[in-house]
Amino acid sequence: MFLDNSTFSTVLDSTPLVSIDLLIENTKGEILLGERKNRPAQGYWFVPGGRILKNESLAAAFARLTLAELGESFSLSEASLQGPYDHFYDDSVFGETPSTHYVAIAYRLKVTSLNALPKEQHSGYRWFSLAELLSDNAVHQHTKAYFLK
Repeated sequence: MFLDNSTFSTVLDSTPLVSIDLLIENTKGEILLGERKNRPAQGYWFVPGGRILKNESLAAAFARLTLAELGESFSLSEASLQGPYDHFYDDSVFGETPSTHYVAIAYRLKVTSLNALPKEQHSGYRWFSLAELLSDNAVHQHTKAYFLK
């Protein structure tokens, strides 16, 4: 269920959001990142992902988000759980306020290929080696945190 902007703004100001982040790895061990179009993390390279909706199971959310973010649907059983992470932002999709807090559940998914990647959330995509990802200042700190364990 998607919320109207007024209700969603109140939710953002009052509670954390729960999301799934997708750590997509190709056969070379590179990680897929997209350049974010929207707040929070606008302009940074970030892993694909998105919010889990009310009354949506993890499996259903995973299938929906992989389709929306990668252009094809994958099953949760194809991925491995990386763990939960806190993401705190000073801004939100609405601007400077309210702030945003995500509890992001990260899943690693290995792929052999991907077709045309959707451009709704990201202006472009790029495969990063682990060294490139960790050293690039344009890669968001929350994305880097997934690979520092």
